[in-house]
Amino acid sequence: MKDLSGSVIPSRFQEGSLPVNDFLDKLRSLKNLSPNTVIAYRTDLIQFFSFLLEHFALPDLTGFDPGQVTSVEVRLFMASLIDRGVQPRSIARKLASVKSFYRYLQEGGHIRSSLFPALANPKYPKRVPGFLTEQQTEKLFNKLLPDPEHSFRKPEKNDLSESFTRERDRSILELLYCSGLRISELIGLTTENLDLEGGYVKLTGKGRKQRIVPVGQPAVDALKKYFEVRRNFFRMKEKGDKSEALYVFITKSGAKLYPVLVQRLTSKYLASVTDQKKKNPHLLRHTFATHLLNSGADLSSVSEMLGHSNLSTTEIYTHVTFERLKEVYRKAHPKA
Repeated sequence: MKDLSGSVIPSRFQEGSLPVNDFLDKLRSLKNLSPNTVIAYRTDLIQFFSFLLEHFALPDLTGFDPGQVTSVEVRLFMASLIDRGVQPRSIARKLASVKSFYRYLQEGGHIRSSLFPALANPKYPKRVPGFLTEQQTEKLFNKLLPDPEHSFRKPEKNDLSESFTRERDRSILELLYCSGLRISELIGLTTENLDLEGGYVKLTGKGRKQRIVPVGQPAVDALKKYFEVRRNFFRMKEKGDKSEALYVFITKSGAKLYPVLVQRLTSKYLASVTDQKKKNPHLLRHTFATHLLNSGADLSSVSEMLGHSNLSTTEIYTHVTFERLKEVYRKAHPKA
């Protein structure tokens, strides 16, 4: 049995009378959520109802009444996740998925009432995101990236091939830092949504929400050079002119970039400037937000540029900036 995403539903999870696929379809169409988000909802629901199958000793969910679930079963489900080592943040997300589904059941008349609004989400500490200092970003962009020795150098490749890789990598890192893109936004960025003359980029983020973000001059310059090298590289390869390719960032074969490649190149360059555990593209996104706030940007503007749906998501960066302010206070105030 498959759901609308084409994924195989586990043999023990049979929907029976539960409108799971209808719920997922609503998320896709009405809420305009991304495919990955819908898959996450689906996975969370499968885990929850699979737990209920075990708890009630049922062979499947045929004839199962979702209204019979009490707070006891929900807490047992959460306890089972804790026993498996699932982090509180992930447990909170799974509970939110189940709450959303039960709200859908109530609105559709499948159940009379829902106990979920009264259930509190598990508490978890907000992680202060890692970021690069201004000195580290200066070293990255002004010392390491201009040095050909830090590119993916391969002896069998010619100079133009090395130049293509180096200029593509530099423009990727510049854009991640200058505009705070998510990795999915970077990979999916098309040439029609990038305006180098205007200095902005149109992005489609989570929930397929669109926004326009400025692109700094260093990133504009890097991208212009990258496009020039890309055009020459593919002409020399006699595989056609890829300068009009749909996507901004492509591989040497002209294909769309893939996440592992971006993760790898980001980790390679960042390893030379920071000992942060996670040296991924998101580190540059965190750095983008932190440096803006440290320089006096208002929270709402940063939130809009990051594509956050509410200010509370962006407020985590204020922990970083507040620590900086406290350090300035301690050093400057005579009675600190």
